[in-house]
Amino acid sequence: MSTTDLPRLKSATGRWILLATILGSSVASLDATVVNIALPRIGESLNTDVAGLQWTLNGYTLTLASFILLGGSLGDRLGRRKVFVWGTIGFAVASVLCGAAMNIEMLVFARILQGVAGAMLTPGSLALISSSIDRRDQGAAIGLWSGFGGVAGAFGPFLGGWLIELAGWRSIFFINVPLTLVVVLVALKHVPESHDPNAKARLDVPGAVVVALALGALTFGLIETMPLLIVAGVLLLAAFVVIEMRSDHPLVPPLLFASRVFTAANLVTLAVYAALGGVFFLLILELQLVAGYSPLMSGVATVPITLIMLVLSAPAGRWAQQHGPRIPLTIGPLLAAGGLVLLLRIGPDTAYFTDVLPGVLVFGFGLAALVAPLTGAVLGAVPASEAGIASGVNNAVARTAQLLAVAALPGLAGISSALGDPVAFNHGFGTAMWICVGLLLAGAVLAAALLRPPRRPATLDSVDCMPQCAVSGPAIAPVRTEKSAR
Repeated sequence: MSTTDLPRLKSATGRWILLATILGSSVASLDATVVNIALPRIGESLNTDVAGLQWTLNGYTLTLASFILLGGSLGDRLGRRKVFVWGTIGFAVASVLCGAAMNIEMLVFARILQGVAGAMLTPGSLALISSSIDRRDQGAAIGLWSGFGGVAGAFGPFLGGWLIELAGWRSIFFINVPLTLVVVLVALKHVPESHDPNAKARLDVPGAVVVALALGALTFGLIETMPLLIVAGVLLLAAFVVIEMRSDHPLVPPLLFASRVFTAANLVTLAVYAALGGVFFLLILELQLVAGYSPLMSGVATVPITLIMLVLSAPAGRWAQQHGPRIPLTIGPLLAAGGLVLLLRIGPDTAYFTDVLPGVLVFGFGLAALVAPLTGAVLGAVPASEAGIASGVNNAVARTAQLLAVAALPGLAGISSALGDPVAFNHGFGTAMWICVGLLLAGAVLAAALLRPPRRPATLDSVDCMPQCAVSGPAIAPVRTEKSAR
């Protein structure tokens, strides 16, 4: 189908395409939201410790971070709709396995499979919009995709908490099945197939395998406190860099990092998203295990963050386009760090309006200030033709930062086996939050020292109207920066 024959957004086909892409991406992101809320119940039901809960999150994030760029390349080469449908079906099958898990080992294995499926599903949603909707309507389509994703983010904690209390934690996985069935049926019937005619003839399979082994070794070594595996992971990451520099079809083109702004933005991403991954893993546990919140109330407690981002992300992105990302990427992490200091008030006798809400509000304003400008800085640092792969690399960096933070923080804070001891967990939560404050401050310093205004303003063809944040955490998980990894 030529670009002149692509359907308009207001046509029936255009609306079906939007439904499939919005629902497909929302299923994957909502799953991350409600899994965080369900962690205490999962730990109780499957009789596991903090390490088991770390693997429940990281099993998914590990394979998603490792293969998301490969998934985007597969879609460009084999067909975007085909790979999107494969990923959706795989996600449904893995969700059934998660819901049927009889022990923590089975759950972690199913979550690993979910991550592989997510790596095929996630890059495809925006790629299908850009390849299947008339260019005149792509800005509006991306805006709707982002807006409905944000609405899903606000609704997710209510749905997840309600399901967990009504039908147990397994229901949060089984609910994916009818939703993914709708996605598959709509995609097969109404979404046209598309390919990238300029896609590389070969895939960087060695690079994908080595980076997966590297992240796996680092994750296992950090969770189980095995220094030799950590060293092995670092060496494998070095080998991955060598492979990418020598490959004529790399997953991560080294030339991207010739841009000082692109390199600096990804360093900020690494620091900031490590903090966010740690916060949203431990905050829900703190609210339920120490403050005594129910799953529903612990999810609702962080909804203001998503609401603030829905209102302020787009204005923050526009301001950064006009004035450059340096100021918001310095102020945003500082505000978020201040919010974490306020959240240290959470304890056994927590009052929401005095001990939780102030920290949540300040943290939310910080995220609203930094997320959209960070996306704009990444995309503005590269030519428009490289926007897809640049966004994919940045998304992989964010996922990796979350992965390593969730693996490392409980051990560093001394709460690896404190699920049954609220006093010990509360003390470790305080230590972990101070570490996250340090990471956010590091992100602010990096932004102030290294970032400059982008070479070109990001446009609606390359960046969401409402940039979203890829955090595996309550109420914020659906706020994604997932672009087509093309």
